[in-house]
Amino acid sequence: MPRSTLAGIAKEAGVSVSTVSKVLHHRSDVSSTTRARIQRLLEQHGYSERHRPTDPAPLRGGLIDFVINELDSPWAVELIRGAEEALHGVGMGMVVSATHGRTKRARQWLDSLATRPTRGAILVVPELTTAQHEELRRLGIPFALVAPIDEPAPGVPWVGATNWPGGLAATRHLVELGHRRVAVISGPARRLTSRARVDGYRSALDEAGLPYDGELVRYGDFTHGLAHRHALELLQLPDRPTAIFAGSDHQALGTYRAAATLGLRVPEDVSVVGFDDLPFADWVTPRLTTVRTPLAEMTALAARMVLQLLAGERPETTRAEVATELIVRESTAPR
Repeated sequence: MPRSTLAGIAKEAGVSVSTVSKVLHHRSDVSSTTRARIQRLLEQHGYSERHRPTDPAPLRGGLIDFVINELDSPWAVELIRGAEEALHGVGMGMVVSATHGRTKRARQWLDSLATRPTRGAILVVPELTTAQHEELRRLGIPFALVAPIDEPAPGVPWVGATNWPGGLAATRHLVELGHRRVAVISGPARRLTSRARVDGYRSALDEAGLPYDGELVRYGDFTHGLAHRHALELLQLPDRPTAIFAGSDHQALGTYRAAATLGLRVPEDVSVVGFDDLPFADWVTPRLTTVRTPLAEMTALAARMVLQLLAGERPETTRAEVATELIVRESTAPR
């Protein structure tokens, strides 16, 4: 139904738009009196029974919302692919929305939930605010988070990756090749994934008896551009690093470009390790050594959590971490 019609019925019934949406979607958390009042108004406005969604009890059919910050990267494509494949298996469709990190876009997405038969949500967003969480709860929409900015509140389903072991494996690999000046370029310092990868880096240095040097650590974002600037700074230090652990494959490409700008060769002059193992990691020259994160598996697992909640089941766990794995290729070499 058009949102204007929903809003009109809600005003006439003396309830919120979300309550009208719950009646449309046959959700149980509406009193019988309120439900009857709204159904009478729906009939008066010509909303016939044949247009109403079917009972949500069966898992087959319906829509799941997939919300992500940005869509313009292979990283996003892999995440979308995993969720779509898991949902397709039970006959469900998926609506994809991008917030671009804007509060207004997130608000618009939440507002739109009352106008379509969304049955659940997979949220690949850095942070779920208390207000957003409350709105989803009020609408009766089960959800799962993927790679949140920090560990969510107890009971909130979420999926992450083993970022600390990934950072440990990447740095340990470089140390075992003989590198003693190893730098790290990571994402935002406040993000759980960024901190965990740097903590793994520090643990590998400590394990090898190497000092931690704050001058060799850069935080920023997981993009190519800022990593390029960070790598330029690192590679022009008087005592420059001989290896750089990048917190994402995009950051690794920024490091490649910085090395080329300065006339340095990868891996002869500087070894580079990325993180994620996106498809292009095996296409670039030299082929990128990286930490594989099973991104599609993460969102498939989140989708299964949502499906379990829809079926009235309790997920086996509300906190899941998929295993990372070091993939050694040609961008690293002995020192």
